[in-house]
Amino acid sequence: MHVNKSKELLRKNKMESSCSSSPSTSNDRREEACVFETWMALQREEAIELQQTVDQSKKGQINEHQLNQLIQKILQHFQDYTNIRSRRARIDVSPFFAPTTCTPLENSVLWIAGCRPASFIRFAYALSGVDIESNLTDFLQGKRIGDLGELTMKQMSMIDVLQAKTIKEEKRLCSRLASLQEDILDQPLVGKVKKYSSNDEPLCEDADEALDEHGQHMADLMEEADELRMKTLKEIVLDILKPVQAVEYLAAAKRTRLCFHKWGEKREHQHTNK
Repeated sequence: MHVNKSKELLRKNKMESSCSSSPSTSNDRREEACVFETWMALQREEAIELQQTVDQSKKGQINEHQLNQLIQKILQHFQDYTNIRSRRARIDVSPFFAPTTCTPLENSVLWIAGCRPASFIRFAYALSGVDIESNLTDFLQGKRIGDLGELTMKQMSMIDVLQAKTIKEEKRLCSRLASLQEDILDQPLVGKVKKYSSNDEPLCEDADEALDEHGQHMADLMEEADELRMKTLKEIVLDILKPVQAVEYLAAAKRTRLCFHKWGEKREHQHTNK
């Protein structure tokens, strides 16, 4: 798929159809890879657009209305991708918890099939140069401590409130995930495993119905986690940061996401080509 077309396809929610070659379930993995590749192409495109906008803003070549339009567009793309993930998870949720499209490095930091919402907040702290324990004194004294643009006391207070609220929601979802992971070894699945056959292979009865039910519960959980990710990001870039700060934040987030993927590929290449 051509990179220049990816953004429009995603905005109109047509990415799934463009990646679907047939209704056969044998193509599910191929279609998931296509969706992911299209999304990553969009990330590269948006990273460039956001950085160009940051540069133009510093030169006074773009106004606040234009900044807000770009922010809304980026958020809408994220929401569209989240909606696609949710629909595909209803077909098969397992790949979202250990996606083959991601590197082992990326998978090692996944939280319920995505990034941890509280990491959005930590990222804002990191970009502004604010470390709660070591830099708070300098911040209160009005010293410049970051490149994102100094956060005001009001913004810091709002971020603190958001962080506490987000962590509370994360704990609730973590508890749900733990219960679902424990349930997978409970009835009726454990009753599907019989004694060994004559060829020393375990006798496994059909468990599709039980696994499908478990998968739907996992898809419900992933959907709630995606909603928390979206809610947290919106509150940061729409309610807390100023438009120019929000664009800088999104630009840095896109760059970091792309670099993390590259770092993962590099490390995977190092470990598989010894």
